[in-house]
Amino acid sequence: MMKTGKSAAIAVLTGALLLTGATAATASPKTPHASNAPKAGELTAATIDAYMRDYAQRTGLPGALVAVTKGDQVVQVAGYGHTADGQAITKDTPMPLASLSKSFTALAVLRLADQHKISLDEPVRSYLPEFTMADPRAGKITVRQLLQQTSGMSDRTFPELTLPAPDTLKDAVAMLRTAPLATDPGTKMAYHNPNYAVAARLTEVVTGMPFGDYLAAGVFRPLGMTSTTTVNTTRDHPGGAAGYIRAYGRVLERGHPKWFVNGSAGVVSTAADLAKWLIAQNGSSRAFPERTVRTAQTPSGVGGSTYGMGWQAGKTAGGAPELQHTGWLLTHNSAQTLLPRSRYGIAVVTDTGMISGDDALLITDGLIDIIEGRPDAGAAPFTMSADPWLAGLSLLNLGLGVLGVLRARRWARRRAGRPVWRLIARLVPYVLPIALFAGLADLIGLLMNRVGTMEMITYVWLALYVWAATAALAATAAIVARTVHTVRALRARRLRAVQEKPAVQGPVSRRRRWMVS
Repeated sequence: MMKTGKSAAIAVLTGALLLTGATAATASPKTPHASNAPKAGELTAATIDAYMRDYAQRTGLPGALVAVTKGDQVVQVAGYGHTADGQAITKDTPMPLASLSKSFTALAVLRLADQHKISLDEPVRSYLPEFTMADPRAGKITVRQLLQQTSGMSDRTFPELTLPAPDTLKDAVAMLRTAPLATDPGTKMAYHNPNYAVAARLTEVVTGMPFGDYLAAGVFRPLGMTSTTTVNTTRDHPGGAAGYIRAYGRVLERGHPKWFVNGSAGVVSTAADLAKWLIAQNGSSRAFPERTVRTAQTPSGVGGSTYGMGWQAGKTAGGAPELQHTGWLLTHNSAQTLLPRSRYGIAVVTDTGMISGDDALLITDGLIDIIEGRPDAGAAPFTMSADPWLAGLSLLNLGLGVLGVLRARRWARRRAGRPVWRLIARLVPYVLPIALFAGLADLIGLLMNRVGTMEMITYVWLALYVWAATAALAATAAIVARTVHTVRALRARRLRAVQEKPAVQGPVSRRRRWMVS
């Protein structure tokens, strides 16, 4: 996502941006696969299996788990493919749910409210005195505002993914002591993981139980989710949350760096357990009052927000009401969806990372297409189409860099007699690719409204990182080569001037004048 100045690299990098954008817009082809199109509303285990086989074949998806329910009935629970350690994924394989965990944390907190142990509209500090921030307004943050992400906390004022990861919920809350608020509490929705870390820590203090134990006793066991748990960090996930990223049409295995995830993204579950969760969320479980479930699903409306408590309201491509939440780790992604009108529930988790492999949401959309009677659109992650362009442009960047180095001597000779400021001005455009590469994390963070690091970009979109890096490398090589040859040319010019300057004779002595005469 860069563009350069006046050099040849300008056109290359700008063209890459345009081509990438155009490719992204067309990366999910809409060519119908008419032979695979079922009748409207018919979502069965067979059609799901057929869709997953087709999707895996065209995208190279390594593995996924899928749970589909309708009302209080299970339509399908299954695993497909394999994990990063080569194990076959079944309906009982545990996989990280990432941010789907927020809906579990919300329900756990709402359970405390049902039991009159807390009030949603009381300040958090009433129950959690250790919660302090470098902003007096933090004392007004309520429990409801934490769950609805309207507390005023923001990634912009506390970029948690760029900071050293804590080990416990207590440590995660303590880190907020130096953080200011971005807005007044209750005035704006801003998605921020620490909201849910604070909410989870609140349950620990109120109940006197570790959050994992309380979640198991208060949510998992009542729903019969016996294979579901929660962890503190990604290092505590099975296999360390190792999974895959997509790059240049291939999937590459990668381990996940340490992130603190409990409360916001720490739940690990199976397809079989997720089916029980979906049934409960559709109002078909006696474990929780229906009003409690609906409270979590209802948008706050703050500033027009459609976010509730771990659920977001929207519409399907066919215009039907939809409740959904997605989850992203660098090596996994997930999506849970409720269709209130048809009472379908869909949960998908894949072992591919965010952005470059947003498979869970694409699979979900494909299954909704089946429910709503649309033909298979043949969707695939947009990077599968964009990466070949970026690969070619990266090679072109390197070629231009080599060409710039080879032509640097001639460039310097032609400009050796010009003022220094003009030489510097000619090199300024080449600084832009370097500056943009250095700021790539900030640029992507601005677009995604999340603050990350350069390392994360190598997970999120490796081909984009390589493209930007090769542009910066080519520009650096051109600057260095032209500077070196310009300095040499100036020295050579001065040396020639000294050698060609005629000797200056001094006054002739009297003796020499007599001898000459």
